[in-house]
Amino acid sequence: MSNNLTPVTNVLARLSNAALWLAGSGLILMTVFVAWQVFCRYVLNDSPSWTEPGSVMLMSWFIFLGAAVGIRENNHLGFDVLLYVLPKSGKRVLRMISDVVILAFGAGMIWYGGALMSLTWNTTLPSLGISGAFDYLPLAGGGVLAVIFSLERIVLRLAGEPIDDVLDEILPAEIAVEIENINADPNANLKV
Repeated sequence: MSNNLTPVTNVLARLSNAALWLAGSGLILMTVFVAWQVFCRYVLNDSPSWTEPGSVMLMSWFIFLGAAVGIRENNHLGFDVLLYVLPKSGKRVLRMISDVVILAFGAGMIWYGGALMSLTWNTTLPSLGISGAFDYLPLAGGGVLAVIFSLERIVLRLAGEPIDDVLDEILPAEIAVEIENINADPNANLKV
């Protein structure tokens, strides 16, 4: 990796790790909220009103933060079948198109998430006592991270960094494992 890009990449790696830790913490906290809700409902016969909306808000955060980390680590959804038969240059073009589409989608998340936040800023979520804008903050925040991480991939690719070489080595190995599993038990897919 070129020395000019290394400090930025290191900062983005820390940002990605922080987002992943926040997402994991949100998942754990949501689980605690739901467990508390169940305990209060069935044992104490008195359900707190904040647990369900709090859990949904936490779920929004860990979904959008996790999705952004998936973009940085190239674990996002994609249709990779064509990549197996294309030459290296064709794969690079398709991956660049994918990153540009993700960048545009992230920009849309920021734009529309911000619009929803501004529309609901003066409302209050009754069970939590906070602004309704907080319902849409994860959408805009996830969009910011999606833009940053997809832009990083685009810049690295344009700078000539071999970010696609790693993918070309990993993907065929995954296919080989699947083929090996099918060859080991050809009737495995027929079992119900």
